[in-house]
Amino acid sequence: MTHAYPTPDDRKRAAAEAAVALIQPGMLVGLGTGSTAAHAVEALGRAVAEGLDVRAVATSRATATHAARLGIAVLKPHTVSRIDLCIDGVDEIDPAFLAIKGAGGAMLREKIVAGMAARMIAIADDSKAVARLGGHPVPVEVLPLAQAFVARAVQDLGGDPVPRIDGAGALVKTDQDNIILDAHFTGAQDWRAIAARMDAIPGLLGHGLFLDEVQTLCLGTADGAVLTERP
Repeated sequence: MTHAYPTPDDRKRAAAEAAVALIQPGMLVGLGTGSTAAHAVEALGRAVAEGLDVRAVATSRATATHAARLGIAVLKPHTVSRIDLCIDGVDEIDPAFLAIKGAGGAMLREKIVAGMAARMIAIADDSKAVARLGGHPVPVEVLPLAQAFVARAVQDLGGDPVPRIDGAGALVKTDQDNIILDAHFTGAQDWRAIAARMDAIPGLLGHGLFLDEVQTLCLGTADGAVLTERP
């Protein structure tokens, strides 16, 4: 059997394009960060070139640059309190729409933009749909001076926090010039309890547990995009 979307990247693109097709004229749209979100930026750029009137808020400098290059009007996040729709990728998402995000290093800005949104659409290829979270680490953004303290606090929660390092061996920095710890949790977890406790750690500025933000999942499969609403 021949599939229309044979590769993971094809499926990412299918999911992104289906989500962008839901954007209505006049909307203010949040644009995510990462390889799947980049397909959404490309699709929106094509729509804008064809006359769609929208404005956007980006979750990273890289996304803002990409969007502006394609002719999308990009607003500064600090000037915006509410948006109509946010489109962003996920690292994992379970049947209850609990998700892990942050492989692209923008989880704090992504959570802020998701919080602004009346509706968040998660876009992903079908490999990101899992029965239970935990295959991917939970990224946490940390004030550099609090690195050791936050790492110990995350360990106390049962996580194994590892500093994210780039190819040159240096600490990866976020757009806010903070560091990232990738916290691995094994086995079944009470993710809501973990998220609440991480929220209370001084110096831990944001984390990649998105437990209530996603309303719609647009999943790219071998045969095209499948849209599902939150259970």
